[in-house]
Amino acid sequence: MSHDWYSDFVNSGVGKAIAGNVGLPPVPKLRRWEPGQPLLSGAALLGTATANGRVAKVVRAVLTEAGVEVHEDPNAPIGGGSSTSKVAAAIVDATGLSSPADLAAIQQFLTPVMRRVGPSGRILVIGDVPAEADRPAVRAARRSLEGLVRSAAKEARYGATVNLVHVAEEAVGADLESTLRFFLSSRSAFVDGQRVDVGTVAGYAGSASGTDWDRPIAGKVAVVTGAARGIGRTVAKTLARDGATVVCVDIPAAGDALARTANDVGGTSLQLDITSEGAGAAIVEHAKRHGGIDIVVHNAGITRDKLLANQDTDRWNSVIDVNLNAQLAIDEVLLASSDDQGFHPGGRIVTVSSMAGIAGNRGQTSYGSSKAGVIGLVEATAPLLAPKKATINAVAPGFIETDMTAAMPVGTREAGRRLSSLTQGGLPVDVAETIAYFAQGASYAVNGQVLRVCGQNLLGA
Repeated sequence: MSHDWYSDFVNSGVGKAIAGNVGLPPVPKLRRWEPGQPLLSGAALLGTATANGRVAKVVRAVLTEAGVEVHEDPNAPIGGGSSTSKVAAAIVDATGLSSPADLAAIQQFLTPVMRRVGPSGRILVIGDVPAEADRPAVRAARRSLEGLVRSAAKEARYGATVNLVHVAEEAVGADLESTLRFFLSSRSAFVDGQRVDVGTVAGYAGSASGTDWDRPIAGKVAVVTGAARGIGRTVAKTLARDGATVVCVDIPAAGDALARTANDVGGTSLQLDITSEGAGAAIVEHAKRHGGIDIVVHNAGITRDKLLANQDTDRWNSVIDVNLNAQLAIDEVLLASSDDQGFHPGGRIVTVSSMAGIAGNRGQTSYGSSKAGVIGLVEATAPLLAPKKATINAVAPGFIETDMTAAMPVGTREAGRRLSSLTQGGLPVDVAETIAYFAQGASYAVNGQVLRVCGQNLLGA
């Protein structure tokens, strides 16, 4: 993994002064989650845009339970300080909008907030689902929130993030808690300018009651493909940290590295080519020793980059087979497996897409096609899983610091790092934390979603 020397320079005493004088972009140090860390490192501001807001009470209850000091006045002195003293987070209940005129209340709350949110702070806007509105004025107001959030995220400073949550009309308070906790905590350090919809797939069911938020998947069995190295290894470690027993899967050629991952996380290893016939059945059979499967993370993937003008069918097919067809085949087996020894009711499938599948990338037509296909897979599978009280979601990483990005030409690598609102590359743990959020039992109302882990990449995000 290549070291970010530019970040070190602009955060040094001399470098910070030079950067400020010549206008070089700063690189904030992001706060990332560690076991035992509080939900927020300071007070929170909570605003309501309309009298019909329906989630402010839920937000206040979650924050209070977590020991967070909550204020409603965006200009309120905090902790004996002034009206400009820093806060750790600001949340706006923007549900109940009836027309674009209601947006002014959000602006009035957020304008002073933008200066008050501290380093690695969180701004979260919570609104209604636009598609559920039947009047143009209501839908226009709801849809406006996305443009507001994406723009505000590009203005936030010092590693602060701005994100949006849509809550379906039938969703209740408990449906929202895991999402609130993810976006407010430092687990979402590299998720910026993004949106998640809660409760939009019919038939979801579950409960957040009794969740240990430090070990939210304790007692679960997770399968992670491509677990030998890189992001997959970090995913395995993160899921184990959160309480899961992990089955680590990778190709036989990566056997030694795979065994090290499995040993490090206290799990088991399965050497398997996921494109082989019977791969899904082999995963189910292996997992029987643990009592079945609760979580599947489709992380395994390959690139065979070529300009489309130079592409050949063998390379193309190999990428589609590993990145897309293998997932389809494995999921088919999971859905058909028995409840007791196969994929359990209430299970979680999380798949790794890519910004290449959303914005495209030169020389990656096969890879981009496969990763866009993953998004289609998620959208179509989500309602099929609802009767099993199960979910499927996707994570779409942007520029993540890995051995692969370290091998890029220096100019390409630096451009990838700086082309985000957070002006840096993400870390494998940022992808892993987002996968762990989707994997929680408490995230039962989040289904069919694609969440970009890209620091708000300025291209396609």
